[in-house]
Amino acid sequence: MSTSPRHAQSAISLDHLGSRYNIATVHLNDGDIDVQPQVDPPESDQRSPDLNLAYSQADDVPDGGYGWVVVAACSVITFFFVGLGYSWGVIQARLTASHLATDSTLSFIGSTTVAFISFAALLNARLIRWLGTRNAALLACFCLGAGQILNGWSAGSVGGLFITNGVVMGFGTSLCFMACGSLPSQYFKRRRGLANGVVFAGGGLGGSVWALSINALIDRVGIPWTFRILGFITLAVTMPTAMLLKERTRRASASLEWGLFLDPKFILLFVGSGVATFPLLVPPFFIPLYANSLGTSTFLGSALLSVFNLSSAAGRVGFGLLCDKIGPISSLSFALVLSAVSMLAIWPVSGSVAPLVVFIVLNGAGNGGFFSTMPSVVGHMYGQARVANALAMVVTGWAFGYFLGSPVAGWILDAYGGSEAGRAAFRPAIYFAGSMSLGSAAIIILMRHIVSGKIFAFV
Repeated sequence: MSTSPRHAQSAISLDHLGSRYNIATVHLNDGDIDVQPQVDPPESDQRSPDLNLAYSQADDVPDGGYGWVVVAACSVITFFFVGLGYSWGVIQARLTASHLATDSTLSFIGSTTVAFISFAALLNARLIRWLGTRNAALLACFCLGAGQILNGWSAGSVGGLFITNGVVMGFGTSLCFMACGSLPSQYFKRRRGLANGVVFAGGGLGGSVWALSINALIDRVGIPWTFRILGFITLAVTMPTAMLLKERTRRASASLEWGLFLDPKFILLFVGSGVATFPLLVPPFFIPLYANSLGTSTFLGSALLSVFNLSSAAGRVGFGLLCDKIGPISSLSFALVLSAVSMLAIWPVSGSVAPLVVFIVLNGAGNGGFFSTMPSVVGHMYGQARVANALAMVVTGWAFGYFLGSPVAGWILDAYGGSEAGRAAFRPAIYFAGSMSLGSAAIIILMRHIVSGKIFAFV
């Protein structure tokens, strides 16, 4: 192995207390010494070439370069698949006003779209392994746009919308999430939190733009043509963008790694994040309806949802940066506490626009923080070699929360008179969502305590 005065590498072994960890490289650069640990694959994975390759390249991360192009491309795709999903509340309010169905039924359509992220997590991980990230992203973006176009012909049918918006768009959304959610980890290590934050901030920004755009389009061309226009725009922008995605290494095949459930930390992460998904879609789906109960216009309701999504974008970047400063688990805990407090203490007493805006800003930031911190939490706890399995399993655990969270809130709202009964009818649904968020925060904080009992530790 060649060396130079400015950069030299050597391998030294370290055996202590039966540890499986080695000090693999010592970088000498202008007098600075950087010792980097190498993690050997567990014995149970010795026969897996994919895992061994991932372990061997775990420390060879550029922390930039073409990675920023990948981050930008993923952020643009997230602008569409997250932004459109989080703007369903605008369409739901219009469909409710047209008496197509009840609030709970229409919430089910929107939640089905997002729930496919969980339903198809393991399938999509295998598709990405088989097709490659770029081809999988092209398929995902096609389904995303085609689903919107098909929505235009099923806008007057609840069953039709369940198929076109729930299933077709849902599959595209889920495949986009798996393709874009973990790819930046191949390019970033020290700044992984920032990279993930920028990627998912695209979704918050998209939600802000689409909330206002959809409302304006419906006023001008109606709901069916609004869907079609969104579909054509989605295809025109996301398909070329997906061509920019490139893997540094072939992804390991994702599978059910049952041994993870022997780890109490993984169980708490699985359950805690699963509970956290129950309230996540309640604010974006119900803010326009709640604003209408205050006597505001449909435009103001859309504008408030736009503010929520803009705050979510800021929260995704902010909490992503916070991951790199205080640790991803600590950042996730803070995001969940912020969401819980805002829903339990501010939203129920929001009798005018001003306190509602305060709730929207705080909850949007916490909501966005959940998404930007989760990939970093899984990567921090289980490393690049096991992130495909661990993340796919964790995301699968979100299925019930995504699928049932906002519909349950809708059923509670209907039981107390529906959105036309005034803001008091919303409070039981709000307390349901807030209590679920508080419970998830308690579980994640307990997990953090198990990982490190020190309050100010980087974890």
